[in-house]
Amino acid sequence: MSTSTTASVSTHILDTSVGRPAEGVAVQLSARSGGTGDWQALGGSATDADGRCKDLPALPEGTAHVRLDFAVEPYFEKSANQRADAQQDAPANRDSGAGVFFPEVAITFAVVPGEHYHVPLLLNPFGYSVYRGS
Repeated sequence: MSTSTTASVSTHILDTSVGRPAEGVAVQLSARSGGTGDWQALGGSATDADGRCKDLPALPEGTAHVRLDFAVEPYFEKSANQRADAQQDAPANRDSGAGVFFPEVAITFAVVPGEHYHVPLLLNPFGYSVYRGS
């Protein structure tokens, strides 16, 4: 929850390749006080069954920039193994090479005190989109 001196951040991930929330993706939150300051790792969380991170750490007072780092490669590796197990009679689907083009996604954005920033990630193995939600 934000106050007049801090901002707050939330996120969720939708795996658009299957049309479902992405569960179990590790998300790290970092902040800095200016455009050239050092990043301060604040902690992280993992997405729940609804693809949401509900327990990201609070931002310190004076935060100007925020970075969300999403570790998506382990999620897609697990998903690929589950699909391969379900489709054992379809080796072309199972053995089609590297399944993830972006092993991680880093989103950096500016914040102002008193605002809440919801940053959804729309994800698939070969691309992603992000926007400021509500």
